[in-house]
Amino acid sequence: MLPGRFPFSMSGVRLLVAALLALTACNTRVKPAPTTTPDGKKLYGQPLAPAAPITVAALLARPDTAAPVTVEGSVRKACTRKGCWMELAESPREGTPGCRVTFKNYGFFVPTDSAGARARVQGQVEVDTLPAEAVRHYEEEGAVFAGKQPDGTAKEVRLVATGVELWR
Repeated sequence: MLPGRFPFSMSGVRLLVAALLALTACNTRVKPAPTTTPDGKKLYGQPLAPAAPITVAALLARPDTAAPVTVEGSVRKACTRKGCWMELAESPREGTPGCRVTFKNYGFFVPTDSAGARARVQGQVEVDTLPAEAVRHYEEEGAVFAGKQPDGTAKEVRLVATGVELWR
């Protein structure tokens, strides 16, 4: 090998980049099956700790990132590919306040047909500006960003869930 040269070919670099991109997209691991709570709800992730839930509107009005929160609302949308995110809203109607829910460490997903269900979600609030590539990826899966900027980025309040209860 010549000094200053990389020990791999350009095709190797392309393969490495493709592998990294695949890892950052919806994870393809098989996810654990849900359990059923005593009251008949489907539980994904960890059991929820006892806590009085707040509304999505209350979460969006004061997104406190300091402590875990429990939020209850309607599942307006869910990832149509793998169930790796869902949109929790005040109601299933478009135009009502909503926030995207992701799942801690991609440790669990929800069914791709979760839209229309009721949900109680427990997790940590994050406020972030998503890069244009991430916004485009989520839009391809059905997400809508009210605060999308002309450059394609979007500011969002997101809930990173440790547990989700779903029922109809």
